[in-house]
Amino acid sequence: MLVALGYGARAWTRNLIAFILVVSASVATAEPLRIAALGDSLTQGFGLMEQDGFVPQLQSWLTDNGVDATVVNAGVSGDTTQGGLSRIEWTLTPDIGALVVALGGNDLLRGLDPTVSRANLRGILEVAAAKDVPVLLIGMEAPSNYGPEYKQAFDVIYPELAAEFGARYLESFFAGFGTARDDPAELLQYMQPDGVHPNAAGVEVIVEAIGPEVQALVDPLIN
Repeated sequence: MLVALGYGARAWTRNLIAFILVVSASVATAEPLRIAALGDSLTQGFGLMEQDGFVPQLQSWLTDNGVDATVVNAGVSGDTTQGGLSRIEWTLTPDIGALVVALGGNDLLRGLDPTVSRANLRGILEVAAAKDVPVLLIGMEAPSNYGPEYKQAFDVIYPELAAEFGARYLESFFAGFGTARDDPAELLQYMQPDGVHPNAAGVEVIVEAIGPEVQALVDPLIN
């Protein structure tokens, strides 16, 4: 038996259908998660063709591994942790859903006080926490020529802050190099002539280690 709908019921039904269609269209056209990579020349891709840089190669790794996310290059050559802190607010625009922090190398090159570096990194993580943006914090190790006290004070910054803020943590941007990090002869194959920045092959190895960490960071947000 068919029951005729009154005008009010028909209007409510039309509105419900329209709402469902709008929601469905929104889901279908949703933008991929955007990940900001906040760093220095290592992130920016110094000395490399654009497609060989860290961000493009990380993007390719994520795509190849089925991660629906877009990596935004927020690397600035020469930047210190202070520089990262100064631009974190406008880097974390509302469309950014996750953050990778790889800063500290230039602090070391300048011999900055580890307490200053710690305060800057803390500030970055505080902003991310306030915006509810999950973070992968990539560590940095001081060279031994600064002395044991400096090295100890600097090296513990990253694991301690990661634990405090509940961030994912990777001990080094160069973690993928493994034992080659301690063998200058073996390391040559991965580095540009300046001995500081990785070449395209080096970035590929770096991304093989960092990619899974980024995937683990964003999986809860997209699955």
